[in-house]
Amino acid sequence: MAVHGALARADEHLGDLLIRPDGVSRFLADLGAVPVAVPVLAAALAVAALLARRAGAPRWWLPSLLTALLMAAVPLVVVPLKELIDRPGPPVMAPDTGFYPSGHTATAAVAYGGAALVLWPWLRGAWARACALALCVALNAGTGFGLVRHGYHWPLDVVGSWCLCALLLIGLAVLLARWRSRPQD
Repeated sequence: MAVHGALARADEHLGDLLIRPDGVSRFLADLGAVPVAVPVLAAALAVAALLARRAGAPRWWLPSLLTALLMAAVPLVVVPLKELIDRPGPPVMAPDTGFYPSGHTATAAVAYGGAALVLWPWLRGAWARACALALCVALNAGTGFGLVRHGYHWPLDVVGSWCLCALLLIGLAVLLARWRSRPQD
């Protein structure tokens, strides 16, 4: 269904309408590249660990470690799916295959989403949390739009990756909530 059929044809038709490569779309697509997204996550992990340590939290390093492990697991989840589905890319990327789900989208989703999750308890007030959430959504939406607009991915490659990463981030959020709700050791 992701490679052939009515849904794939509709996706490719929409993608063809949206593809207009330019410098802005390339910049936005690059927000999901490992050299961009992972250093942002690493900085957030360092800040969260430092704040937790200063607050005297037991196992202060655990939220940052769990988030880093999730980031490291992204290629272990995405690459086999790309190989299994083996979807051809947009014309700009032809004749290559393996575009579903989008690895850049997954990198951005886990990096920026993980950064927001690990910093969440240290953000005081609704305004700070709303800004963090808005920034996370904007970076991910920008990445997805850039990938499609530049012709690197079909729209459903991006949406599929967002769905996959939503599950991963929900799992991380549950683990972090359990860690935070544990009685002090």
